[in-house]
Amino acid sequence: MEEVDSALVDNVKSFTAGGFGGICAVLTGHPFDLTKVLLQTNQYKSSVEAITGTLKNHGPLGFYKGVSSPLLGVTPMFAVSFWGYDVGKKLVEKVRSGPADAPLSIAQISAAGFFSAIPTTLIAGPFERVKVVMQVTKENVTFMDTVKKLYNEGGIRSIFKGSAATLARDGPGSACYFATYEYLKNKWSKKSLNSDEEPAMSIGAIMMAGGCAGVAMWTAVFPIDTIKSVQQSSTLKTSMIQTAKKIYTTKGFGGFFPGIGPALARSFPANAATFLGVEIARNAMNSWF
Repeated sequence: MEEVDSALVDNVKSFTAGGFGGICAVLTGHPFDLTKVLLQTNQYKSSVEAITGTLKNHGPLGFYKGVSSPLLGVTPMFAVSFWGYDVGKKLVEKVRSGPADAPLSIAQISAAGFFSAIPTTLIAGPFERVKVVMQVTKENVTFMDTVKKLYNEGGIRSIFKGSAATLARDGPGSACYFATYEYLKNKWSKKSLNSDEEPAMSIGAIMMAGGCAGVAMWTAVFPIDTIKSVQQSSTLKTSMIQTAKKIYTTKGFGGFFPGIGPALARSFPANAATFLGVEIARNAMNSWF
């Protein structure tokens, strides 16, 4: 029973810490994400136009247009992601060969990261769909109004439109994300005088590693994210392949990278905040129970 209780406590810690990290990520990165989606879906031609247009049409709070969806979706999504990552690490530890207490390799961390995207997509898919539709709608619309509109248009399938593209993005993206973070966090953490102890982590190491992990992830999967955004913003029934062909036919290879500037600008501070929030929450819970 003690092992079951310990496993349950670990799961709760991972879930709660991930959720807190998600809130930090949304509040830090949403204005950048809004600009990215507006460019991906051809609402504006440049970041400057997107920023000035948003200010003119919606005021400063317009940069948080559609934020209700990621706050409702990203918080549990990050909670599930970090929980899934910890579960993935435990699964890898069970099936790998070698000493049980040996640290995970980069390949093994990547496998655990990829696993975390599978349960996360069940939440990320529909909330990404609602967020994108809210962001490209000219009028100010609420989260529930958008959900009702999508459901009336095509039922539950309409709400989950683009989920396959979300998994195609988040699987390799999460593998790159967690592997980069773990590698850089360990590399930049202060070495303990006692070799048997874990390296002492600093806020700077956590934030730098988290920010770099975000940049690495978005650089690797940005074309898939563009396909996902275009597919989810479309009112037509279209597949990933059809969407990719249309983008390439109309805009060439460069058509897969509109908005990459805001995305990368967002990824560093947002993911630095994410991992800082996760580590703070996890350390606080470790000290409480």
